Amino acid sequence: MTNIFHLRETRSTKLAAIKALGDNPDTAAFTALETEIRALDGQIKNASTIAEFERAEAAPDTGMEREMRSYSVAKAIREGNADNLTGVEREMHDELSKGREVRGIMIPTSMIFGSENRAMLTTGTAGNTVATNLGGLIDRVRPVLAVQSLGATVISGLTGNLDLPRLTSGPTAYWVNEDEPTTASDAAFDKVSLKPKTVSGEMYLSRRLQLQNGVALENVLRQDLAFVLAQALDAAAINGLAANKQPVGILNAIAEMVTTSPAFISDTAADLISALELDDVTGTTGFLTNPSLMGQARKVKTLGRTIPISELFHGERVVSTNQVPKKGGKDPLIFGAWANLLIGYWSGVDILANPYTDASKGGLRLHAFLDADIAIRHPEAFAWTSTEIETDQTTGNNNG
Repeated sequence: MTNIFHLRETRSTKLAAIKALGDNPDTAAFTALETEIRALDGQIKNASTIAEFERAEAAPDTGMEREMRSYSVAKAIREGNADNLTGVEREMHDELSKGREVRGIMIPTSMIFGSENRAMLTTGTAGNTVATNLGGLIDRVRPVLAVQSLGATVISGLTGNLDLPRLTSGPTAYWVNEDEPTTASDAAFDKVSLKPKTVSGEMYLSRRLQLQNGVALENVLRQDLAFVLAQALDAAAINGLAANKQPVGILNAIAEMVTTSPAFISDTAADLISALELDDVTGTTGFLTNPSLMGQARKVKTLGRTIPISELFHGERVVSTNQVPKKGGKDPLIFGAWANLLIGYWSGVDILANPYTDASKGGLRLHAFLDADIAIRHPEAFAWTSTEIETDQTTGNNNG
């Protein structure tokens, strides 16, 4: 895991080394150390900024959020279809459209997935230790996406590819005698990259629905668009395949773990928890699975007594979604520190209103587009296995 203290310790070591070169240092050695220190300064700044954004996750309500409460998706579509956007809908469209090719009406992702705080981006030099862009993190939102409800990190307002530096190994400590030099050891970095990928959906509004009151239409638009896009993002985060133009999901990016004690589902859960603990992974954790496994877990008994879900999963939160598919005929159980799952947004929801395809019926067809990507910051922050559950665990003969 990226550790600011680790980075600062490494910088102190390099600074001591450059001071030890004396008043007439070897030019090559001085230059090499100077380059490393400057790179560490940039990495410390980036890590500190990300930590600041994460701390701001529970920030209080802002003026922008209060203004967004008056935003109407239905009004934006009605006026946008006539090219006559006004009010806060016009302001948001203009802001989100800056520097982008827009095919229709740009609607903030917060109106589809929940409340968010947007932040402007900074651009740096591309490389393993300097991010191309730095995005602001949104506040905790309604649990539309299962992975987001578990605590996935959302980065919004992106304008270019985003490279997040990742510390892969740090310096090593050594015991030394008095006045004995220590052994040099360096930190190693690579990067996690987010690049925009487009997900789209389509919905149809009948003429009568458009004539109904604004509240009803508003609810239909938000709920249906949220369902279509959230299902696609959830599915990609969990089981996406790059070959299908999707981000690579957890079940394909991380190898399945072979559990060591398969007699009870509680033992399987314990093995997954231990896998993260052995890698010193910390943070908000939880299980993700599908309704099929949860249905079996609720029936687990021992000596005629139903075992509570909280006991089976050792007090950890459990979320189920149909977006977790079977693997090899079995139900996957994923355990993770979910802040390490990154969801990046490059745009609002771009809605193109098409009144022509169904003109004979007076209907309106909406095409929604969203540019997003998903990446895993630290693979060791997730572990999963596929399992089957015997509901009677009295004899310890289940295959869970």
